[in-house]
Amino acid sequence: MAEQVLKPDLNFVKDIIASGGESLKKCYQCSTCTVVCNVTPDTKPFPRKEMMYAQWGIKDKLISNPDVWLCHQCSDCTAHCPRGAKPGEVLGAIRKMTIKAYAAPGALATMVGDAKYLLVLFAIPAIIFLAIIASLGNLNLSAIPRGEDGGIVYAKFIPVPFIDAVFIAAATFALISFIIGIKKYWSAMSAGVNLQGNLVGNIKDTIIEILSHKKFQECTVTKERSTAHLLVFYAFAGLAVTTTWAIVYLYGHEIFGIQGTSLLHFGESPYPLYDPMKILGNVSALALLFGITLVTSNRLKNAARAGGGSYFDWLFISVIYAIVATGILSEVLRLLDIALLAYPVYFVHLVCVFFLFAYAPFSKMAHMVYRTTAMVFARYARREG
Repeated sequence: MAEQVLKPDLNFVKDIIASGGESLKKCYQCSTCTVVCNVTPDTKPFPRKEMMYAQWGIKDKLISNPDVWLCHQCSDCTAHCPRGAKPGEVLGAIRKMTIKAYAAPGALATMVGDAKYLLVLFAIPAIIFLAIIASLGNLNLSAIPRGEDGGIVYAKFIPVPFIDAVFIAAATFALISFIIGIKKYWSAMSAGVNLQGNLVGNIKDTIIEILSHKKFQECTVTKERSTAHLLVFYAFAGLAVTTTWAIVYLYGHEIFGIQGTSLLHFGESPYPLYDPMKILGNVSALALLFGITLVTSNRLKNAARAGGGSYFDWLFISVIYAIVATGILSEVLRLLDIALLAYPVYFVHLVCVFFLFAYAPFSKMAHMVYRTTAMVFARYARREG
């Protein structure tokens, strides 16, 4: 048998405890968590071995472990743990540490995970948008030009090309960071593993599983999370389609000269409420509000049995609430023609959207990318599926 040298990292143990896994030391390896888990593979099941690695501080065995992400935090393990060790919360903390380990730049991951840097992170987009507004001379809200019908036009406050430039830069930064992090993560998982099979087919099967949220439906204690997560997932998809649709409207008119019709309004915003793009956007926003409220309700309802979540979790939930609230309010205040409130709310909305997507590789938002990668790898390595 080949000799294995374990390298405990006590600082890593402390980081797990500080990141929401404070119950880690209660585990006495009874394996109840593994027995009650409905989503773990039959061979080398989790989360018992992950709890052992975490207690020993075996960092390398955890941050390169796809099983950490195959766990969907159903919390069945936490609810049935006789010692109150909360394995689901511990694995959630480990996922946060995994993101931090592979993030580029790592310092930004540290800032996103620490409440003391919250104001700094929000200040960055706030300063960017304030600089744009000031350069356009639009700090005096009452002097901002109106639309042809005399109504509020947010494009007069901050022209769309400026917004596009900021968000394209933010998206490019996030994409590059994701690519670097996932490349390092895949390399770490692949070390010593014989990968074989159809990678494209595995990706396809994983996407189908994600679209159906099949694994979430196997949970028992927090089974309602399947509905909540599906709503949030498809609401984001709807808003992404809405954003793309709006870009087609604007630049299709400006670049290709496409003229609007009674139904499809190519040209500058604002668009009428009966436009299909507008309907999709409003329905998606309401679905996101309902979905994230279900997520919050389920967390609070199951807090005693499943754990209340960490700062990392609640930051993501809070930012989504802020985006939905300011987005809906921006539309309502525009329709009510209350400029002194509409423009500041729209400004806050832009700042929050920037926060969500620019910092996505370092926040809870990164879960969708790392979990998808782990699920594909598990199939490709014949770990699962």
